[in-house]
Amino acid sequence: MVNWDQIKTVMLDMDGTLLDLHYDNHFWLSHLPARFAEIHGLSLEQSTQQLSEHINKLEGTLNWYCLDYWSEQLKLDIVALKKETKHKIKERPYTREFLQALKDCGKTIYLVTNAHPAGVEIKFKQTSIGPFFDEVITSHQFQKPKEQHCFWQALAEDYAFNNDNTLFIDDNKTVLNAASHFGIKYILGIHQPDSQKARQLTGVPAINDFDEIMTGLNTSL
Repeated sequence: MVNWDQIKTVMLDMDGTLLDLHYDNHFWLSHLPARFAEIHGLSLEQSTQQLSEHINKLEGTLNWYCLDYWSEQLKLDIVALKKETKHKIKERPYTREFLQALKDCGKTIYLVTNAHPAGVEIKFKQTSIGPFFDEVITSHQFQKPKEQHCFWQALAEDYAFNNDNTLFIDDNKTVLNAASHFGIKYILGIHQPDSQKARQLTGVPAINDFDEIMTGLNTSL
Protein backbone atom coordinates (compact mmCIF):
# COMPACT_ATOMS: atom_id res chain seq x y z
CA MET A 1 0.00 0.00 0.00
CA VAL A 2 1.08 3.57 -0.68
CA ASN A 3 0.52 6.28 1.93
CA TRP A 4 -0.60 8.98 -0.47
CA ASP A 5 -0.52 11.65 2.24
CA GLN A 6 3.27 11.42 2.05
CA ILE A 7 3.46 11.74 -1.76
CA LYS A 8 3.46 15.07 -3.59
CA THR A 9 5.18 14.17 -6.88
CA VAL A 10 4.63 10.97 -8.88
CA MET A 11 7.18 10.12 -11.55
CA LEU A 12 6.05 7.50 -14.04
CA ASP A 13 7.89 5.48 -16.65
CA MET A 14 5.96 4.90 -19.88
CA ASP A 15 6.81 1.61 -21.63
CA GLY A 16 6.02 -1.35 -19.42
CA THR A 17 4.58 0.86 -16.70
CA LEU A 18 1.75 2.91 -18.20
CA LEU A 19 1.76 1.11 -21.56
CA ASP A 20 1.96 -2.57 -22.40
CA LEU A 21 5.55 -3.45 -23.28
CA HIS A 22 4.27 -6.02 -25.77
CA TYR A 23 4.22 -3.34 -28.48
CA ASP A 24 7.93 -2.60 -28.04
CA ASN A 25 8.95 -6.24 -27.70
CA HIS A 26 6.98 -7.18 -30.79
CA PHE A 27 8.54 -4.34 -32.77
CA TRP A 28 12.18 -4.99 -31.84
CA LEU A 29 12.04 -8.79 -31.73
CA SER A 30 9.64 -9.57 -34.58
CA HIS A 31 8.58 -6.68 -36.82
CA LEU A 32 11.97 -4.98 -37.22
CA PRO A 33 13.88 -8.20 -38.01
CA ALA A 34 11.28 -9.10 -40.64
CA ARG A 35 11.34 -5.66 -42.27
CA PHE A 36 15.15 -5.41 -42.03
CA ALA A 37 15.44 -8.77 -43.79
CA GLU A 38 12.98 -7.71 -46.47
CA ILE A 39 14.59 -4.34 -47.16
CA HIS A 40 18.19 -5.53 -47.11
CA GLY A 41 17.70 -8.89 -48.81
CA LEU A 42 18.58 -11.08 -45.86
CA SER A 43 17.08 -14.22 -44.47
CA LEU A 44 15.05 -13.76 -41.29
CA GLU A 45 17.67 -15.78 -39.42
CA GLN A 46 20.50 -13.53 -40.65
CA SER A 47 18.51 -10.41 -39.85
CA THR A 48 17.58 -11.56 -36.36
CA GLN A 49 21.16 -12.51 -35.53
CA GLN A 50 22.65 -9.23 -36.79
CA LEU A 51 20.09 -7.12 -34.97
CA SER A 52 20.21 -9.03 -31.69
CA GLU A 53 24.01 -8.84 -31.52
CA HIS A 54 23.99 -5.09 -32.15
CA ILE A 55 21.08 -4.33 -29.83
CA ASN A 56 22.34 -6.46 -26.95
CA LYS A 57 25.73 -4.70 -26.94
CA LEU A 58 24.04 -1.37 -26.24
CA GLU A 59 21.49 -2.34 -23.59
CA GLY A 60 21.35 0.24 -20.82
CA THR A 61 22.92 2.99 -22.93
CA LEU A 62 21.17 5.99 -24.46
CA ASN A 63 21.71 4.63 -27.99
CA TRP A 64 19.74 1.51 -27.07
CA TYR A 65 16.68 3.77 -26.80
CA CYS A 66 17.54 6.22 -29.59
CA LEU A 67 15.46 5.93 -32.77
CA ASP A 68 17.78 8.34 -34.60
CA TYR A 69 20.75 6.08 -33.83
CA TRP A 70 19.00 2.97 -35.12
CA SER A 71 17.74 4.72 -38.23
CA GLU A 72 21.30 5.74 -39.07
CA GLN A 73 22.89 2.41 -38.18
CA LEU A 74 20.34 0.23 -39.97
CA LYS A 75 19.68 2.57 -42.92
CA LEU A 76 15.96 2.47 -42.14
CA ASP A 77 13.28 4.94 -41.12
CA ILE A 78 12.65 3.46 -37.69
CA VAL A 79 9.92 5.98 -36.84
CA ALA A 80 7.99 5.01 -39.99
CA LEU A 81 8.42 1.32 -39.19
CA LYS A 82 7.19 1.84 -35.63
CA LYS A 83 4.03 3.43 -37.00
CA GLU A 84 3.35 0.25 -38.98
CA THR A 85 2.58 -1.57 -35.72
CA LYS A 86 1.05 1.34 -33.77
CA HIS A 87 -2.23 -0.56 -33.47
CA LYS A 88 -0.47 -2.71 -30.86
CA ILE A 89 0.09 0.24 -28.51
CA LYS A 90 -2.15 -0.33 -25.49
CA GLU A 91 -2.49 1.13 -22.02
CA ARG A 92 -1.87 -1.27 -19.16
CA PRO A 93 -4.83 -2.07 -16.88
CA TYR A 94 -6.11 0.87 -14.81
CA THR A 95 -3.61 3.31 -16.34
CA ARG A 96 -6.20 5.94 -17.21
CA GLU A 97 -8.06 5.57 -13.91
CA PHE A 98 -4.81 5.85 -11.97
CA LEU A 99 -3.67 8.98 -13.82
CA GLN A 100 -7.09 10.59 -13.36
CA ALA A 101 -7.08 9.80 -9.65
CA LEU A 102 -3.61 11.33 -9.26
CA LYS A 103 -4.75 14.44 -11.11
CA ASP A 104 -7.93 14.71 -9.04
CA CYS A 105 -5.87 14.54 -5.84
CA GLY A 106 -3.60 17.35 -6.99
CA LYS A 107 -0.44 15.28 -7.33
CA THR A 108 2.31 16.58 -9.60
CA ILE A 109 2.73 14.01 -12.37
CA TYR A 110 5.95 13.67 -14.37
CA LEU A 111 6.47 11.27 -17.24
CA VAL A 112 10.11 10.21 -16.92
CA THR A 113 11.08 7.94 -19.79
CA ASN A 114 14.06 6.66 -21.77
CA ALA A 115 11.86 6.60 -24.86
CA HIS A 116 12.89 8.73 -27.83
CA PRO A 117 10.69 11.85 -28.26
CA ALA A 118 9.41 10.55 -31.62
CA GLY A 119 8.32 7.34 -29.91
CA VAL A 120 6.59 9.30 -27.16
CA GLU A 121 4.69 11.26 -29.82
CA ILE A 122 3.48 8.08 -31.53
CA LYS A 123 2.25 6.65 -28.24
CA PHE A 124 0.54 9.83 -27.14
CA LYS A 125 -1.40 9.88 -30.41
CA GLN A 126 -2.50 6.27 -29.89
CA THR A 127 -3.51 6.63 -26.22
CA SER A 128 -5.14 9.12 -23.89
CA ILE A 129 -2.27 9.53 -21.42
CA GLY A 130 -0.58 12.69 -22.74
CA PRO A 131 -2.78 15.38 -21.15
CA PHE A 132 -2.30 14.03 -17.63
CA PHE A 133 1.35 15.04 -17.26
CA ASP A 134 2.64 18.25 -15.74
CA GLU A 135 6.00 17.54 -17.40
CA VAL A 136 7.13 15.10 -20.10
CA ILE A 137 10.81 14.30 -19.57
CA THR A 138 12.89 12.04 -21.80
CA SER A 139 16.45 11.00 -21.05
CA HIS A 140 17.43 12.24 -24.51
CA GLN A 141 17.21 15.84 -23.35
CA PHE A 142 19.98 15.09 -20.83
CA GLN A 143 21.87 12.69 -23.14
CA LYS A 144 21.99 10.15 -20.30
CA PRO A 145 19.67 7.17 -19.64
CA LYS A 146 17.78 6.71 -16.41
CA GLU A 147 20.12 3.85 -15.50
CA GLN A 148 22.87 6.39 -14.76
CA HIS A 149 23.22 8.52 -11.64
CA CYS A 150 24.01 11.62 -13.69
CA PHE A 151 20.54 11.48 -15.27
CA TRP A 152 18.95 11.94 -11.85
CA GLN A 153 21.35 14.74 -10.99
CA ALA A 154 20.41 16.57 -14.19
CA LEU A 155 16.71 15.94 -13.57
CA ALA A 156 16.93 17.45 -10.08
CA GLU A 157 18.70 20.52 -11.42
CA ASP A 158 16.04 21.24 -14.05
CA TYR A 159 12.78 20.13 -12.41
CA ALA A 160 11.18 20.86 -9.07
CA PHE A 161 10.68 17.87 -6.78
CA ASN A 162 11.67 16.73 -3.32
CA ASN A 163 13.18 13.25 -2.97
CA ASP A 164 11.40 12.76 0.34
CA ASN A 165 7.87 13.09 -1.05
CA THR A 166 8.37 11.62 -4.53
CA LEU A 167 7.16 8.23 -5.77
CA PHE A 168 8.82 6.75 -8.87
CA ILE A 169 7.24 3.79 -10.69
CA ASP A 170 9.14 1.85 -13.38
CA ASP A 171 9.33 -1.70 -14.72
CA ASN A 172 13.15 -1.72 -14.93
CA LYS A 173 14.91 -2.84 -11.75
CA THR A 174 18.22 -1.21 -12.71
CA VAL A 175 16.45 2.12 -13.21
CA LEU A 176 14.57 1.77 -9.93
CA ASN A 177 17.81 1.12 -8.09
CA ALA A 178 19.43 4.16 -9.73
CA ALA A 179 16.53 6.33 -8.57
CA SER A 180 16.72 4.88 -5.08
CA HIS A 181 20.49 5.40 -4.87
CA PHE A 182 19.97 9.02 -5.91
CA GLY A 183 17.61 9.44 -2.99
CA ILE A 184 14.08 9.05 -4.34
CA LYS A 185 12.35 7.83 -1.18
CA TYR A 186 9.52 5.80 -2.70
CA ILE A 187 10.05 3.40 -5.59
CA LEU A 188 7.71 0.80 -7.03
CA GLY A 189 8.17 -1.78 -9.77
CA ILE A 190 5.84 -3.53 -12.20
CA HIS A 191 5.79 -7.32 -12.16
CA GLN A 192 4.63 -8.04 -15.73
CA PRO A 193 5.34 -5.13 -18.09
CA ASP A 194 4.59 -7.24 -21.20
CA SER A 195 1.09 -8.73 -21.04
CA GLN A 196 2.28 -11.68 -23.12
CA LYS A 197 5.27 -12.61 -20.92
CA ALA A 198 4.98 -13.66 -17.28
CA ARG A 199 7.48 -12.07 -14.89
CA GLN A 200 7.80 -11.51 -11.16
CA LEU A 201 10.09 -8.65 -10.19
CA THR A 202 12.20 -9.34 -7.09
CA GLY A 203 14.43 -7.20 -4.90
CA VAL A 204 12.19 -4.11 -5.04
CA PRO A 205 8.58 -3.47 -3.99
CA ALA A 206 6.32 -4.16 -6.98
CA ILE A 207 2.70 -4.45 -8.07
CA ASN A 208 0.80 -6.16 -10.84
CA ASP A 209 -1.62 -3.33 -11.65
CA PHE A 210 -2.37 0.18 -10.42
CA ASP A 211 -5.64 -0.79 -8.74
CA GLU A 212 -3.51 -2.33 -5.97
CA ILE A 213 -2.28 1.11 -4.84
CA MET A 214 -5.32 3.30 -5.46
CA THR A 215 -6.69 3.08 -1.93
CA GLY A 216 -6.50 6.58 -0.52
CA LEU A 217 -6.87 8.29 -3.86
CA ASN A 218 -10.25 9.80 -4.71
CA THR A 219 -11.50 7.40 -7.36
CA SER A 220 -14.71 5.72 -8.38
CA LEU A 221 -13.07 2.27 -8.56
